Amino acid sequence: MTAQFRFADQLDVAGKTVLLRLDVNVPLADGVVSDDTRIRRVMPGLQSLLERGAKVVVLTHFGRPKGQFVPALTVRPVAQSIAGMLGQPVHVESDVIGRGGQQAVAALAEGELLIMENLRFYPEEEANDLEFAKRLAALGDLYVGDAFSCAHRAHASVDALPRLMEAAAGRSFAAELEALNAALSSPVRPLGAVVGGAKVSSKLALLENLVTKVDGLVLGGGMANTFSLADGKSIGASLAEPDMVDTAQRIMDAAEAHHCRIILPQDVVIAVEFKLGAAHRITSIDDVTESEMILDVGPQSVMAATDFLDHCSTIIWNGPMGAFEIPPFDAATTALARVVAARTQKDGVMSVAGGGDTMAALANAGVNDQFSYVSTAGGAFLEWLEGKTLPGVEALITD
Repeated sequence: MTAQFRFADQLDVAGKTVLLRLDVNVPLADGVVSDDTRIRRVMPGLQSLLERGAKVVVLTHFGRPKGQFVPALTVRPVAQSIAGMLGQPVHVESDVIGRGGQQAVAALAEGELLIMENLRFYPEEEANDLEFAKRLAALGDLYVGDAFSCAHRAHASVDALPRLMEAAAGRSFAAELEALNAALSSPVRPLGAVVGGAKVSSKLALLENLVTKVDGLVLGGGMANTFSLADGKSIGASLAEPDMVDTAQRIMDAAEAHHCRIILPQDVVIAVEFKLGAAHRITSIDDVTESEMILDVGPQSVMAATDFLDHCSTIIWNGPMGAFEIPPFDAATTALARVVAARTQKDGVMSVAGGGDTMAALANAGVNDQFSYVSTAGGAFLEWLEGKTLPGVEALITD
């Protein structure tokens, strides 16, 4: 797959102005970046460009200002964070496509960095406006896309712009492509998937695609309750989507047709209320009363999932097994995450995880640095797993 792309490390960037599209849409606390994970992920690629003599112009977005100037959504806190990592000042230019932007770019020396203000202050960005993209293109010589998390958005700086100039995938983008290709497009089998989360409806396309690709699928979270309903089980007061039971059955039928084993919970952790310190018990899936809620899968289910995952050479993970935010309902997610991490570290299993709740759950288990790759891409990661075409990926494919 990598033969379809040109990569930033292959470009001669010395003395050239590189338009570097990043996603540094990070959380703030009191006007300061509170979690710089996304920034740190792209810093090696950014530093490489600077060290090789590029004049780097960062294009990015921040929040959802909907085409209006919103002072609270300035990229200045991000610029301060990057400046601290680089040990040099980083200017933010507000006049992105006007004379101010042109002058700021012209003043750059080799190895210097400029960040353009939030592109989403311009309605043309989200409209994928070609004229807006042309004005951005006029600012640079080369385009480097290093914002895989935006690749599912057909926005001007993600889709239209790289089609107008010589373009390449950045280091972080390339790492994501390699990981996802190894996990789903050309995996070493057996290939297993662990999918949790609250709703079947929010991951319908993901499940429909995965059962045609993987050898087995471990289900947990609220969505597993809906599948248990379809399997004829009583789930009491548990979170579920009764209107999705027929859909769940259709997915199970498709899985059988494609020789994909679906592993549902056989024992569960239940309580009558969801709160810290709530009284709970572990019981068979066949022994849930009307007033009880399933809040995690039980130890026997963890063992069954482990037995399957122990035979997998590639594992994809998206979503927690239970209500991991509150102990003890994090036990199954933590146990399985540590199983996958151990297999990755000891046996060289290819493990790829992604999604906001997934990152938090793996961090809770203390293993988010022990998987082969943990994606920060969120929606783009999910859409890739769903088998969808991502505009920002397509725009970087070479002829």
